[in-house]
Amino acid sequence: MRPLLLIWMLQEKLMLPCLSKQVLGIDCPGCGLQRSVAFLLKGEFAASFLMYPALLPMLTLFGFLALNRFVNFRKENTIIAVLGGLTVFSILANYIIKLLN
Repeated sequence: MRPLLLIWMLQEKLMLPCLSKQVLGIDCPGCGLQRSVAFLLKGEFAASFLMYPALLPMLTLFGFLALNRFVNFRKENTIIAVLGGLTVFSILANYIIKLLN
């Protein structure tokens, strides 16, 4: 029953609208994130990546931060900085590419 509820909740008509796009008429750096997560949860990995490429480094960062709460890593600050930088770079690169197209 729960998978059906999850799939029903992932319909586009139930997703939050982008306020920036409604008011200013331009995409925000987070536009596409909800649909990308929906594709990922449905198992459509390629569609998820094409919708919002920054989701994968973002999930890697969040996964590492969660794991780091239970397991101590030797160079955890460096790993967090690299993953955070990669995530920010991915978000900005995706946003600039959207603006140029």
